[in-house]
Parts: sequence; C-alpha cells; structure tokens
Amino acid sequence: MRMFPHLRLSGAPLLSHNLKRFTYRTMTSVAPPVFKPFTLTLIQLGSIGSDKAANLEHAREMIMKAAKGNSDTKPQVVVLPECFNSPYGYVHFPAYAENIGYTAGKEYDVQASVSESVKMLSSAAKEAGVWLIGGSIPERDAETNNVYNTCTVYSPTGALVASHRKVHLFDIDIPGKITFKESETLTGGTTTNYFDTEFARIGLGLCYDVRFQELAMIAARRGCHAVVYPGAFNLTTGPLHWELLQRARAVDNQVFFSMCSPARDMTAGYNAWGHSMVVDPYGRVLVEADENETILHADIDPEPFQEVRAGIPVTKQRRFDVYPDVSA
Repeated sequence: MRMFPHLRLSGAPLLSHNLKRFTYRTMTSVAPPVFKPFTLTLIQLGSIGSDKAANLEHAREMIMKAAKGNSDTKPQVVVLPECFNSPYGYVHFPAYAENIGYTAGKEYDVQASVSESVKMLSSAAKEAGVWLIGGSIPERDAETNNVYNTCTVYSPTGALVASHRKVHLFDIDIPGKITFKESETLTGGTTTNYFDTEFARIGLGLCYDVRFQELAMIAARRGCHAVVYPGAFNLTTGPLHWELLQRARAVDNQVFFSMCSPARDMTAGYNAWGHSMVVDPYGRVLVEADENETILHADIDPEPFQEVRAGIPVTKQRRFDVYPDVSA
C-alpha cells in the first residue's frame, strides 16, 4: 500500500441535519456547494464469488468497518468497487441483473424496491451515516429488458440519490493477452451524472469511462470538485494505464480523481489489478492500495484544488473560439 502522510489533511464533520437541501441529479446548471474538507474511503473488496447473498453480506460488513474510520479519520464518503455483487464477466451480468427503476430527480421508494442490492446499500449507508457510492451492479431495465452496468449513490439517510450507467462498454482485444466484450450482454448508458453533498460536488463514471476524457471534462466544467469511478482494470491494462489515466484526468481537469477496484483473485475468471487510489489536482497520488482486500482513507482538502487553479489557471484560459466546449 502506498501512502503519502505529508499530504493528508483533516476531514470535516458530517452535517447530517442539512442533508435535505442538497441536490442529486444529472448535469445541470445548479451552482455547486462550497467545497469543504472531507474524507474519502475506498473499499478494495475481495471474496466476490458466485453467491450473491454472500457477496452482499461481505460488502455490508466492509462498509460498516470502513465507516468506523481510524483514530483520526471518520469517513464522509465510502466507495465500493465495480461489480461488487457478482463475478466480473459479461456472461454473468444477465444472471445477476436486478431491476432498480430509478429516475433522476424523482424520489425513490427503497422499501418498495425489488433490488436486494439497493436495499442493502441503502440500509448500510443509513446505519453507517455516510454517503455511499455503491460500486456497480448489473441492472435490468424493466421496460426495455436491456442490461446496464450501473452505479448507485446513497445519502446518509439511506436515500437513493443518483445513478450512473456505464457509458463506454469495455470491448477490447489484445492478442495473446485479453479479449473482453461487454457489449455482448450490456447496453451503454446515455447520461453524465454527479451528486451534491454538503461539502462537495462529486462526479461519477465507471471503469472504461476513464479512457474517454470527455466525461471527466464535463464533470469538472459543471462544478465537480472530485470525480469517482469504481473500476476493475485487469493484469494487462492495469500496469499500463490504471495510474496514468487517473493522474491524467486529475491534472487535465484540476480535480481530485479516484478509482476503486476489487481485490485481486487469481482463482476468478477475471483477475482485477487492484491498486485503488486517490489522486489530487496536481496529479499526486495521495493513497494507493496493493492488490489485496483493504480499506483506504484519503483526506480531501480544498487547498490544492484552489491553489492549482489559481497558479495554473487553465479553467479560465480555454479557447472555445478555437475548439468546442464538450460540456456546452
């Protein structure tokens, strides 16, 4: 595990009594909240097998453990990895898919939900008193029967407040190393998404989305202070690009950037790279895991965000008279 203690700064307390006034939506022109310090906690989850109930139980246990923090850290945001409730593989997605039925901007009735994963995540977020980015699960749309790779987000009251369907599907073929084609069973999402807390606006993406810088650009230009992508790179692409892409997205957009991976399991059909990490707006890696199951805490402070934007003011120097603004 790689950590840089000199970059750790104290987090802010959770202001749960003000939760109702914050917004949860797809990209709009609503002003972001004032950026305040907070602690971001990543769960690099292991022991993900074929038993969904066991996967959910283990994920809940780890959420509770992560939410306790340590002697000097109490998390405000907890993150699970991509596909935490099922084996990772396009052949598995339809079998594990659940109907969620969330519509942005509309109140969601968790108690009436038929999704066992949503119910667990909602309950865990409420019990732990944290904002929970629930990794991703396979989602089946009840109207179209399409299957999506979907991230859901919960407030400390347990409300489902945002979702993101993976936009870019992981279709690759590297001869002699790996072939994977999510589009065999998945459909790509069509929206860009974020959610607002009392301390920051946080953008969402999933894994392969990180290779398409437009999503992070849009998030940053719509006021996101941090961007979080649950992901699951493999042993081919992980060593090559996992850290590089996160640092690039952070530097290009002058935001905090983080990806949360499953732990590596060499007995599984898909071997995740691991190395969950958090990167600051200068491109410095604040914390990084190894390949094993672990919990990472990163204290996010507005100072480097504000400092880099003042010193290297690219956010004010873009030439939209020369090239288009992808966030327009």
